[in-house]
Amino acid sequence: MILPPSPVIAGVTVHDRSGADPRIYEASLSRVLSAYIGAGLCFMLVPGTLLGVVNLLQISGRESVSLVSPSWLQAHGHAQVFGWIGSFILGIGFYSIPKLRAGSKPALAAAWACWAMWVGGVMLRWVANVYGWQWRVLLPFSAALEVAAFLVFFRSVSQHRPEGERPRLEPWIWVVVSGSVGLLFTLLANLAIGIWLSVRGASPAIPHALDQRFLVIIAWGFLAPFIWGFSARWMPVFIGLRPSHPVVLGTGLSANASGIILTLLGWGSPATGLFVLGSLLVIVALRLFEPAERAPKTRGVHPSFPVFIRLAYTWLVVAAILGVAAALWDVSGGIWGASRHAFTVGFTSTMVFAVGQRILPAFAGARPLWSPRLMLTGLVLLTAGCLLRVSGEVIAYQDYAVWAWSVLPVSAILELAAMTAFAVNLFATFLLDPVAIA
Repeated sequence: MILPPSPVIAGVTVHDRSGADPRIYEASLSRVLSAYIGAGLCFMLVPGTLLGVVNLLQISGRESVSLVSPSWLQAHGHAQVFGWIGSFILGIGFYSIPKLRAGSKPALAAAWACWAMWVGGVMLRWVANVYGWQWRVLLPFSAALEVAAFLVFFRSVSQHRPEGERPRLEPWIWVVVSGSVGLLFTLLANLAIGIWLSVRGASPAIPHALDQRFLVIIAWGFLAPFIWGFSARWMPVFIGLRPSHPVVLGTGLSANASGIILTLLGWGSPATGLFVLGSLLVIVALRLFEPAERAPKTRGVHPSFPVFIRLAYTWLVVAAILGVAAALWDVSGGIWGASRHAFTVGFTSTMVFAVGQRILPAFAGARPLWSPRLMLTGLVLLTAGCLLRVSGEVIAYQDYAVWAWSVLPVSAILELAAMTAFAVNLFATFLLDPVAIA
């Protein structure tokens, strides 16, 4: 087995308190991270994207979303958000904790226990939604496993108290903390919904009105703050931006939180305007479209990396504006669907494609990305597929033009190809390195 050098955090070598060789624990953590990333990629490809393609082909063939099982649609979404993105977040979080990297055996055990509960919970939820097998039992049980996994993760994170920690946390940390609170609230809401459906539901599908509010919590309460916080942390380094404006960032986060509260109170229409305001304020705070202060750090990835970061935030604004349009004019669910797709694929997936291929090889033993060209291919295919899907969904669902129904399958195939390229690139990066398979 080839051991990596002793772990270094913020330029300081971390020594193992137990006296064991820290390189052994670094190799162990590499396997933990590989397990989380591997599980996330598997959820992304099969239960997530492939099922989404099947759903979209049915919608296109029948020219109606109402004829497709809502349970299948929700199974696709749950696998993508929690199975893919959630697994990435937990894996990166566990790997990044210096206490773990210092060789804490209980923490390593907690990381594997969390992985088992999280993967099991997401998989059981998918089975309940797709096959309907024992769904009254599996819905609450799977949700309880996901909550338990997050609590194990949170306990490991909260126990970390690095030496020399500043008494005041940096602004980006508060934004990430708000995303963590949003994730916990999302998981608890999912558990409550699962219990309610198991007692009173006629199927494993969440009713439409309730699902609309739940999706807002997922997108704007969980995913957006996480991405904003890590953007404030990493983008000045990766693409040479000047430091963010903390006050503007906090104001944007407050506007976003106000939108979530209004949505939960049943005032969804005015909430959409707050999501637009919050998104614009965050972009201004991050200085994404201001001239860069330094040259971007694109070594090991494709040089187009900064372009796609900015494109992702453009999709964020498009998603928020489409939400306003949906509140005003949607009659078929098409504009709402386009808004969600612009957010989940245009914004979230593009950020994961770009940043994930930038940081994951570095986190896991400083491996080089297997193919920067494949990174570009995946990002281009994802952008093209998302553009066709968002525009085609509005045109087709709103009955503006019949031909748009035939565009939807093309968008699905392009996005499936993009997800496959992303998965192949990361699998090759991890599996072709001796540390990943030692």
